[in-house]
Amino acid sequence: MHGHVHGGSSSPKRVLKISLGVTLAYIVLLVVAGIRAHSLALLSEAGHNLSDFLALLLSLVAVYLHSRPASSTKTYGYHRAGVLAALVNAVSLVAVSFFIFYEAFRRLQHPEQVRASVMMWVAAAGVVMNGVIALLLYRSGRSSGSDVNIRSALLHEVGDTLSTAAVIAGGWAILITGDSWIDSALSCGIGALILWSGFGIVRETLNILLEGTPRGVRLELVATAIRSVEGVNDVHDLHCWSIGSETRALSCHISIADIPPSVSERILRDVKERLHHNFRIDHTTIQFEHVECEVAHGCVIPVSESEEHHHHSH
Repeated sequence: MHGHVHGGSSSPKRVLKISLGVTLAYIVLLVVAGIRAHSLALLSEAGHNLSDFLALLLSLVAVYLHSRPASSTKTYGYHRAGVLAALVNAVSLVAVSFFIFYEAFRRLQHPEQVRASVMMWVAAAGVVMNGVIALLLYRSGRSSGSDVNIRSALLHEVGDTLSTAAVIAGGWAILITGDSWIDSALSCGIGALILWSGFGIVRETLNILLEGTPRGVRLELVATAIRSVEGVNDVHDLHCWSIGSETRALSCHISIADIPPSVSERILRDVKERLHHNFRIDHTTIQFEHVECEVAHGCVIPVSESEEHHHHSH
């Protein structure tokens, strides 16, 4: 079993809870104001803020799950629960974006008069709110180190601040020109932003669930780093995957000389340090062997018939 302790987790929890409450209140304001002002852009912004609300909620769930210890039945803990929730979240975002596109197209065919002043005031409140939340998350992220969950929530908030600022600009343009189609065009832009973020989350979560190589990690560089450790002759049957959004794992077979365990322990320590510092890989299963394998990739049986080096494929 392998666990991680994230420093300063109480501060991110508190910030995330405050952010959730404020974001939920703003979603209600956007829906009410959007209906009253006949603004699809404000209703689309409510959908965008809902995506941020879900992102913040997932971050809070992830912080909570990471603090739960592994058990005899959940040997990796509950890291994948957050990934599954993120996948559901992302699929719902894609559905929301397509609904926004449909509504925008319908509005272009049958334009409605938009109350631009209401749009601008509500969006201005959103810029202030999202800006404050982004600042709180930024400060919290700095205090808790490179927490991926906090960083992803921060990116959501920054994107939301920019899209809300665009609604202000759109409201001003409607006031000047009187063209209501600007509202639908803004909605399409916000829908595209939601769709882009949704597809990004789907791709990342599916890669984790399919145990693909973590994003940003190149397996050939990992192999080169391992081979560069003194005492390592070769590495094969190399696998690298993500247990959760923050936890990377690796397993491999490493060929070394026929040396006593006391000497090989130093090689193992050096390999682990290299993997931690270069690739943030902390959960490792490394098997040493000093005999040639019949097949370098997917090693099953060593050529030597010695009983000392039986090993099994995973």
